[in-house]
Amino acid sequence: MTGAGRRARSPREDLGEREIVNSVQDLLVTLARRHAFADLEVLTEDLEIMAVCEFGQRLLSLDAEDFAVEAREVPPALRRRARACTMPQTPREQPRGALESLRPAYGLLLEVIAVRWHRRELSPMVAALHIASEYLPLLAFEPVLGHAGDPVRWPVGLGAPGSRFGVIGDRECDHTKAEQSAANRSLRVAGEPAEGWRAYFDRQHSQVAGALATCVASCRNPCSAMEWVAPDLRDDLSLRARVALAFADTPLVRLRHAAPVGHGFGVPSPEEVLEAWERSRLALAKTEVGKAAAEEDGFPLPGLPSLFSAVAGAPVPVSTLLDDIAAHLVTLLRARVP
Repeated sequence: MTGAGRRARSPREDLGEREIVNSVQDLLVTLARRHAFADLEVLTEDLEIMAVCEFGQRLLSLDAEDFAVEAREVPPALRRRARACTMPQTPREQPRGALESLRPAYGLLLEVIAVRWHRRELSPMVAALHIASEYLPLLAFEPVLGHAGDPVRWPVGLGAPGSRFGVIGDRECDHTKAEQSAANRSLRVAGEPAEGWRAYFDRQHSQVAGALATCVASCRNPCSAMEWVAPDLRDDLSLRARVALAFADTPLVRLRHAAPVGHGFGVPSPEEVLEAWERSRLALAKTEVGKAAAEEDGFPLPGLPSLFSAVAGAPVPVSTLLDDIAAHLVTLLRARVP
């Protein structure tokens, strides 16, 4: 016993405590490396680590309205990369993020898809594929527009004389009623308040993406809406937009709407996902642009990054943002060694 009646600690007890601390730390490091940000956040009381975990989880969950890009605990370089994947929340917000270019956002989508695959979280993985399919036409239009479908910067030609784009009720137009309504609003939304702007992106912007692709890829009654596209770019844009539309109708993307056989809860198995992707690759390979899906590029769904790059007409590499957040968390955890 020592002065206050407390027994002196033995070397074995000190060693045992250090082993417990190390084993707990190893568990937290493993969670970080597995991108289990939500689990790690629950298990730590460190405010800085909690903030970084929240930041990573919002990205992994594709919570695009709030990637926590203002979290001061997160390194500025990581916040800048996340901001490049977000939609501006007002018509005049700068920088323009994903409306400037969708390539960073698609790189993040690819990384999310890969992480979900490795963790066998196939329901959110299929949801991410669905999001990718909705906005893929805008990725095709980006080289021609000079931006990624920013309503503030629409070409004047979209509403030129003779254009049916956004004309509600025009029966000569191949757009659905929902697409006509969305296109009409897209021509006006730059003048709306922030609430209207956000509502448009929540409910209608993806329909405008499909409407634009229809104009150049499959319209049976062409109007003047696309005459602003340079003649030497039209054929290439049409091919890439056609593949973007086709991707949305592939067996892979349709997994979101169908409960696969043998799965009462509608969650596909890894085998069903791979089988659906193989059938999708065969269907897409009927076009020159779609042949990119046949590439063996090392991705869990082989050829998907190559396909997105072909549709974009520019490289769309898989992001490392989630990996870099995980690495930063590991550094923080290692620095907390007592």
